[in-house]
This record gives sequence, C-alpha cells and structure tokens, in this order.
Amino acid sequence: MTAAAISHIRMELAREPGHPLGDRDHVYHLYLPLTADGHIDAEAWRHNRPLSRVRRLRPGETEARGLIVHGPGGRWIFDYTDETDRDNESGFRLKDERFVQGEYVSIREDDGKMHTFQIVSVQPA
Repeated sequence: MTAAAISHIRMELAREPGHPLGDRDHVYHLYLPLTADGHIDAEAWRHNRPLSRVRRLRPGETEARGLIVHGPGGRWIFDYTDETDRDNESGFRLKDERFVQGEYVSIREDDGKMHTFQIVSVQPA
C-alpha cells in the first residue's frame, strides 16, 4: 500500500488562566492523514502508522517526540516513545474534531490537566 498524504498541523496554547494571550511557544506539531473535511482519516492511519507523529515544544523543556496511536474507546493518544506511559497524553474527542485553521482542540497533557490549543496552520507535510 502506498503512503497516505500526511498533513502537518501546528497548534499553539490558547488563552487560559496564567496565559491570558495564550503561548506561541507552547506548541504541538501533529503529522496525520486527514479526510477532505479535516477529520483524522483512521483508515489511512491504519496503513501508515509510523507516519503519524507528534512533536511537543514547551518553554524550558526538551522537545518531546512520539507517535500518535489509536487507543481504547477510539481515543487518540500521543505516545512519547522514550518516556513512561504516565507521560502519554490524549486528545479530547479528537475523532470528532476538524483540523482546520482557527479551530480549537483540547489535549490532556502530562500534568493531568486539559489544555486548549488553537490550530494555527494545516499544510502538506
């Protein structure tokens, strides 16, 4: 099977307590196959799992890299391969989200809290 078209999605921390303007340096880069309307293409993901990756950048921390995996109950999980399962993160209802510029996505980060991120760009990887 040929590789699926992968999109590069950049998300920045949106406004929240402690970050009234958001944080352009608290960023996720997702690399995922998307459908024409911007949803995660689960079928394409199944055939091209190693291409679905995540990079997380936060001020004062080393960049974290991992894979995006489909977990129990249809959840999408950010599996940071060189860290423990405790450090994995999950998106809130990512299967229902549209990854288009301007939309918001919630991620349960490794601090156990839900944080909202704005999609600032979606382009071919």
